[in-house]
Amino acid sequence: MFFSKKLKKIKQIKHCFFSRRNGFSKGIYKSLNCGKGSKDKMENIRKNLSYVAKKMNVEKNKLILMHQSHSNKVVEIKKNNYKKKVIADAMITKMKGFAIGVVTADCVPIILYDLNNEIIACIHAGWKGAFLGIIKNTISKIKKIGSNNKIYGCVGPCIGKKSYEVNKDFYKMFLAKSRNNKIYFTNKNKMKKLFNLRKFVTDKLIKANIKVDQIDRDTFAEKSNFFSYRRSCKLKQKDYGRCISTVSMPELN
Repeated sequence: MFFSKKLKKIKQIKHCFFSRRNGFSKGIYKSLNCGKGSKDKMENIRKNLSYVAKKMNVEKNKLILMHQSHSNKVVEIKKNNYKKKVIADAMITKMKGFAIGVVTADCVPIILYDLNNEIIACIHAGWKGAFLGIIKNTISKIKKIGSNNKIYGCVGPCIGKKSYEVNKDFYKMFLAKSRNNKIYFTNKNKMKKLFNLRKFVTDKLIKANIKVDQIDRDTFAEKSNFFSYRRSCKLKQKDYGRCISTVSMPELN
């Protein structure tokens, strides 16, 4: 389990970037696989999610996850919709006693907290979602709900720059959007470049005046701690697990 030093100091919230350890799944999903979209046994995934809910001190049915699709869609979780299927790549809520979560396997999990308005948010930021504006959209939605925002955030474990090879077409697409995106790439060889996804998303948060913290761990490189889509492809595995990152505002006793 990994924690943001900044967010840890804020008593109003509880958060965790969970590793792949301490779960019930076997084989390539060993062991805390929380990805309902994987081909893992659903019984094991349910046990894993129950473990996460317990660690977050919420009821199992109050751990809310999304059906993620690399979009730029943000959903506010309220009492009238938390039981419904959430199709989005970011969630925000003001509800206490609920944990909202994101599952990742190389993409960036981001947790946000607006101290002045008591709003929590979690973002699934792969390259596509970040490229399409998922971070900007999430912050905009927070600002629509509350004013005089004081937002803290943490960029969690994701694929590192040294591990993220991309082709020239990928590079050209980013440059077509903005020549400034050149700073997120370095040459690996004549055919491949390395993409700094962490810096790409972090800079967007900094630009939005978010007080940002980092858990600078490479999901591709750290096999014992994290699941990785790219590593599973390299090893020619048929599927892969997903780590979970969660945030909640505990109910006041």
